[in-house]
Amino acid sequence: MRTSIGRFAVLLTVLLPVTLPAQASTPCALYDPSCLPPNVAREFRGVWIAAVANIDWPSKPGLSTAASKRELLALLNRAKASGLNAVILQVRPAADALYASKLEPWSEYLTGKQGIAPSPAWDPLAFAVAESHRRGMELHAWFNPYRARHPSAKGVLSRRHIANTNPSLVRRYGTHLWMDPGEPAVRDRTVQVILDVVRRYDVDGVHIDDYFYPYKERDRNGLIEFPDSVPYGRYVAAGGTMTRDDWRRENVNLLVHELHDRIHEVKPWVKFGISPFGIWRPGFPEQIRGFDAYTELYADAKKWLNEGWVDYFTPQLYWPVAQVPQSYPVLLRWWSEQNAFAKHLWPGNYTSRVGEAGRTPWRTTEIEQQIDATRAEAGATGNVHFSAKVFLEDRDALASRLGKGAYVGQALVPQSPWLVVPEVGEPRAEVRRAEGGALSLRVTPAAGEQPRWWLVQHRQRDGSWRSALFPGGTRMIPIAAAADRVAVRAVDRASIEGPVVVMKVGRRP
Repeated sequence: MRTSIGRFAVLLTVLLPVTLPAQASTPCALYDPSCLPPNVAREFRGVWIAAVANIDWPSKPGLSTAASKRELLALLNRAKASGLNAVILQVRPAADALYASKLEPWSEYLTGKQGIAPSPAWDPLAFAVAESHRRGMELHAWFNPYRARHPSAKGVLSRRHIANTNPSLVRRYGTHLWMDPGEPAVRDRTVQVILDVVRRYDVDGVHIDDYFYPYKERDRNGLIEFPDSVPYGRYVAAGGTMTRDDWRRENVNLLVHELHDRIHEVKPWVKFGISPFGIWRPGFPEQIRGFDAYTELYADAKKWLNEGWVDYFTPQLYWPVAQVPQSYPVLLRWWSEQNAFAKHLWPGNYTSRVGEAGRTPWRTTEIEQQIDATRAEAGATGNVHFSAKVFLEDRDALASRLGKGAYVGQALVPQSPWLVVPEVGEPRAEVRRAEGGALSLRVTPAAGEQPRWWLVQHRQRDGSWRSALFPGGTRMIPIAAAADRVAVRAVDRASIEGPVVVMKVGRRP
């Protein structure tokens, strides 16, 4: 079994101006606690960046390339300053793309007109991946699997949009257009779109949200029935015996299971996550009341968790801790009990309720209590916050308080030991001092390896340690001038650490 516990290699060196020869140093013995860095916290600290209806980014359609980049960087910078370590970026709101795709048209939410590429040309997903990694944060690509048009869209659909290229797969449902989950070709298309991104981009995860069959809509005649009689009729004519409701749930199950398997076939290290509605069914557990996603959205989320078809599971627990019929900690415990394969449980939080205008707002203390409740549940190891705008606006000092309180200090994403990735070994490292006194760490991975991250820790002269993540392709890393110990280790794509190398930093001559 792989483990990073107790795998230490200590490199002893004196750090002097690079023009001077190395001199002997006092040994940094393994039994000396001052030589070894402390363990780094393990917690998923994520945030959704929503593109649909321009909720978070871009702030409006048709921004210039420069303005779009500035806005995205501002969101990433605030996420980093708030202590977050993962970004879940919406890249397919409605059968469109906020990245360069040959399969689907550019999104109206980006350029102002669907199918029109940004000018000057850029690829927002490639940019977001690189800039997130530069800041030591994971980037997960967020897809809506079935929605074809959202009511917030104003423009004309592109000729390349599925409603025009294959209208038999698309249904009008109330104010939406929806790709019919009962059509196998829709499932094939969604899988193809997602695998295209997995192949071409260095994403850390793939994420789908709670929109499976659409939330029910009404017209003047009452509840609108989803118009899927044709594919269901074909199913029955071919000998199928499931009721329509069970058949609908099975259509979604097939997509979830196939995505899990196919993503890992392409890149075994890419995590697959889902954020379903936070209540599976009313009465589970007994005190819970509310919306029945099992019957309304045909989402058997309990099955997906029971079967281990996810790498992480993010039920949207969008209610206060003290709200008994939808109690945050009670629901979290119930979901933890369903986690038969011990996959990651990272509940979603309705953080945008903090300081929200026009309704009863939450205070930052509510989110702090929810984080505390998550940490108190042994089966949960992180949170995902909806959405990024509340951090950028720092409502009720949310971002500031989390960055200095609950999320202070570096945290590594929890390990995913079930992912099949190569183990990382001991790097070669040395600290160099420039003529002006600035320190830098030169690090080289073990032969043939490409770590996901470098975990670099340095000890201040007051004895405290500081930690930071750097992309695995980095070779020169700046170090605080006051450091007297520097430790570095590789971290693989399953977030498992390799052996640590510790160096003593000599004082300037």
